[in-house]
Amino acid sequence: MNRFGLYVRRHPSDLAGEISGSLGTAPSINASADTAMAQASHGSAPDIAGRNIANPVAMILSGAMLVEWLAARHGDPALAATAQTIERGVAEAITSGISTRDLGGSASTTEFTAAVIKSVTAGGEQN
Repeated sequence: MNRFGLYVRRHPSDLAGEISGSLGTAPSINASADTAMAQASHGSAPDIAGRNIANPVAMILSGAMLVEWLAARHGDPALAATAQTIERGVAEAITSGISTRDLGGSASTTEFTAAVIKSVTAGGEQN
């Protein structure tokens, strides 16, 4: 098997993240029938630790995937709606022009996260 085929077979979430512009956008969930763990698909990036420049999208969306998994497992439409609200908050932040450096923006990790929280909170007030 060639290296590219092996890479695609083992790491499709990494490839999807790169296609979207950054590994910082690739969420991930590891789940069985009764247990799940959410994590960003990229590594720990020790070179940027503590610098407030990491892209939090993957981790936020991984959390949303975990909430979606819980919704399906427990048949809870409120949890499903929460997961959708989080996903929409991330999308709204990015489409409004707020993004971290790896996506061509200038927002810090904290600033991007605040924009997502603002969007999620505003969406909750409208419902």
